Amino acid sequence: MLPKVAPLHSSFMVASMIGFLVSILYIYYQLNYKTWGFTLALFFALMFIASVISMTYSPAMPELNKKEKI
Repeated sequence: MLPKVAPLHSSFMVASMIGFLVSILYIYYQLNYKTWGFTLALFFALMFIASVISMTYSPAMPELNKKEKI
């Protein structure tokens, strides 16, 4: 039995990718805040994993599965 997974917007995945890059390249290396850079990178990596799981297990087109009442 597959778990019920809510579909997420594609902007969620884009935000996680941009946030990961910013937290690693700018916060970790440029500002030299190692703890904050690692924590934010971990947070955005978890967001990315959640978006991939949502993409894999959510219904492709939930509006097509509904039967129209005529």
